[in-house]
Amino acid sequence: MSDVAHPQPHDGTDAEARPVFAQERRILGIAASSWPGIIAPAVIGILMLAAWEAVVRIREIPVYILPGPLVIAQTLWTDWPSLSQSLLITLRITFAALIAAVTVGVSLAIIFTQSKWLEKSLFPYAVILQVTPVVSIAPLIIIWVGDINLSLLICAWIVAFFPILSNTILGLNSADHNLINLFQLYRASRWQTLRYLRLPAALPYFLGA
Repeated sequence: MSDVAHPQPHDGTDAEARPVFAQERRILGIAASSWPGIIAPAVIGILMLAAWEAVVRIREIPVYILPGPLVIAQTLWTDWPSLSQSLLITLRITFAALIAAVTVGVSLAIIFTQSKWLEKSLFPYAVILQVTPVVSIAPLIIIWVGDINLSLLICAWIVAFFPILSNTILGLNSADHNLINLFQLYRASRWQTLRYLRLPAALPYFLGA
């Protein structure tokens, strides 16, 4: 009688297939749990747009006061060539102001955390700049600068500057004091402490600005 083992029929439930099935179930479970987070905001957005359009039509609000979503979509479709130029200008000013705000805000935050005297001396002026309404000083900025695009850039920079500055300062000061003491114990320089400890600790605060 031959000792050759005959292969057993595969029933799809062996040990090798179970991890694959478990992974598929896990992926399907993640996908099913993420659907409410996508569907619910989409449904709410559609309902709000429908309510907006209904209010505009029922109350017969003029287009120049409050256009409805359908009018806005139609205008975007018909006047897109001219509107796209304005969109490009707005995006260019926005990104330029963001880069300027990040550069100045992060730089000042690093300087403030390295010198408490500078922080106590200059931070109140940053707070005053933040609480000053941009609408009230925008005409003065336009008169002083004389360039509309540069004036818009300065106004956008004022809006974005303070949140980046304050959040970065908070993040730089949130480093674990035990780790700071450890760096001091090993005679780490201020630059090394800033680079390897404070800046990584401030990154989540900076991204949340």
